[in-house]
Amino acid sequence: MEHPVHPFHELFQQLGLPADDASIQAFIERHAPLPATMALYQAPFWSPAQAEFLEAALEEDADWAEVVDHLDASLRKS
Repeated sequence: MEHPVHPFHELFQQLGLPADDASIQAFIERHAPLPATMALYQAPFWSPAQAEFLEAALEEDADWAEVVDHLDASLRKS
């Protein structure tokens, strides 16, 4: 079964965050870089529901996993 591809801004919508380009960039700039030893879903700025969604997306290799990986990589850059 083929997984749907979710654009980056849809992940922000799914997380209940502003999803326009400027807001996404500001979010990344505000929260990057994450420590190398911290899993994305463990970051202190997520609500419990957001953290649960991110963890499940990665653990279950859900259709959101690819774009969650993109977010993770974006937050690792300094």
